[in-house]
Amino acid sequence: MNDNLRMTNLFIKIGLILLFSTCITNPSHAQKQLVLLKGEKVLLNLKPGDDISFRVKGQKEIRTTYINNLSDTALVTHKDTVAFRMIDRVYFKQSNLVNVVGTVLVIGGAGYFIIDQFNNVVVNKNDARFEESVTRASATMLAIGLPMMLIRKKSEKLGHGRRLMMVTEKSPFYRKEIKHTF
Repeated sequence: MNDNLRMTNLFIKIGLILLFSTCITNPSHAQKQLVLLKGEKVLLNLKPGDDISFRVKGQKEIRTTYINNLSDTALVTHKDTVAFRMIDRVYFKQSNLVNVVGTVLVIGGAGYFIIDQFNNVVVNKNDARFEESVTRASATMLAIGLPMMLIRKKSEKLGHGRRLMMVTEKSPFYRKEIKHTF
């Protein structure tokens, strides 16, 4: 009976030691993120390990590298440390409402034409022919929608309300899940 009591006490002590040791450890520090702000709106959110393309003030060359680390005022790459104030422009793909409307117009224009042809050939069992009103409407939607869909802003010039900033988990600009549009 004493052996069972000693074993139970031993398991309780080991369990308490494990419980206290996991509770006492320091919480891990949140990973830093680099955000590109336009006023109060986050345009780009990157973390160490992500690729970044930027241009330094006074240079024409666009540098593409990965973010190794971040400090409060600088970006640490695998070869260099670049102060945020030295970065002139950040390059990344952007999408906005105009691009979405353009995509809808292209899909709608092509779909309208295809549905009309399907209706003529399969449903009404007529020969394939171009109806002027349908062709004009489809071509107009495609002509307006294609440039709206394809023309995207590729970069943001820093200054005039646009700035780079390093944030931690305590910042309102911090995002736990970063979704890339690459």
